[in-house]
Amino acid sequence: MKINIPKKVLFIINTLEKEAYEAYAVGGCVRDAIIGDTPKDWDICTSALPGQVKKCFKKYHVIETGLKHGTVTLMINRKPYEITTFRVDGDYSNNRHPDKVNFVRELKDDLSRRDFTINSMAYNPTVGLVDYFNGISDINNRIIRCVGDANKRFQEDALRIMRAIRFASVLGFDIETETSNAIDENKKLLQNIAVERISVELNKLITGVNAGEILLSFPSIFEEILPELKPMIEFNKNNLNISNTWKHTVKSIQNIPAKIDLRLTMLLHDITKPANNSNDNKKYQQESSEAARKALKRLKYDNKTIKMVKSLILYHDENIQPDFIHVKRWLFNIGEETFRKLLIVKRADITAQAEINNKELENLDAVSLVLAKIVEQNQCYSLNTLAINGKDLMDIGVPKGEEIGEILNQLLDLVINEKIKNDKQQLLKEATKLYGVI
Repeated sequence: MKINIPKKVLFIINTLEKEAYEAYAVGGCVRDAIIGDTPKDWDICTSALPGQVKKCFKKYHVIETGLKHGTVTLMINRKPYEITTFRVDGDYSNNRHPDKVNFVRELKDDLSRRDFTINSMAYNPTVGLVDYFNGISDINNRIIRCVGDANKRFQEDALRIMRAIRFASVLGFDIETETSNAIDENKKLLQNIAVERISVELNKLITGVNAGEILLSFPSIFEEILPELKPMIEFNKNNLNISNTWKHTVKSIQNIPAKIDLRLTMLLHDITKPANNSNDNKKYQQESSEAARKALKRLKYDNKTIKMVKSLILYHDENIQPDFIHVKRWLFNIGEETFRKLLIVKRADITAQAEINNKELENLDAVSLVLAKIVEQNQCYSLNTLAINGKDLMDIGVPKGEEIGEILNQLLDLVINEKIKNDKQQLLKEATKLYGVI
């Protein structure tokens, strides 16, 4: 099997080989190249020790990024290339990083410490593909399988649990039985992993092509990282009974574009519904919105994402009327970007119901048509699109201060409600009439 390697990577391998060291492209870049994806980064492993690597590239800038673990970063034309010495890992006392590493001479020993078979392949243009653990076979059969003892791999680094289900989601692969069992047996170790790392994996997972199947197959993992989901999942390990609320949630995720804020919204939109015994939709929306905010804050999501998800959940069950005044009022209250996403969320929610309400879908279509006309006709729904501003009011005698804003907002309200047109002269005349300015 031949893999096309970038010229700079080939240069690094050739340079190390000229000094009698072994060197290979390794890991995810090899996997991606075989699958047909373009690798984002190219990592190189070598028999050379870090000091020897630095000597081979003494004319270049070499950063000592991880000497303890045998890694240096070579900068070529401002692009980084990680070069790591063949190694085996010592004990993992924190379920994340090895306490120490030992450098080795054999490539096979290095590959044996890696997480999954599909990530434990190496490639060198002269030697070809090195695949001691049948990674090619697992790629062809679309399988995620640990290298060696699955329990040991996850106990060494519990983040591999999230990586396993993330790869299955993103690549559309299945997880083989022993690896799947070990995921469930070691899930509690996720509590030892930094929430920032959990969030990175969760983002990739829920936007994967196979996200729905993974959410249904591994509900206990999601309970572990988001305990707020537990009442919604109602997972019974003995009979694999999953609640209709969770099935609806998963289906709604499958029905929405693979954008992080949209997928997170669907994941959390019914988070307090099982605990809400009333028919008060507004109350459960408020409770779910606040519960989602707390959960995402705990997982260290950025404020922009938290704000968007919170808003979308808060309004996801609201009734939106397909008339110009009503839609413009929504646009004024939450803005065009959030409103457009809200319509997407509502559609995903409706189409994930056991019985789809076609009237609600028709209503959404009508609302979307109204929105398109508002935008096309440049109708006014915000202070930015109002035909006058504060300076115009001061020019007719309104004193600078809070009153300016109050007047503009009241004029905007009249325009939105189609009491007057968004015309500068009409607005100034209305301001004069209502507030006695000259």
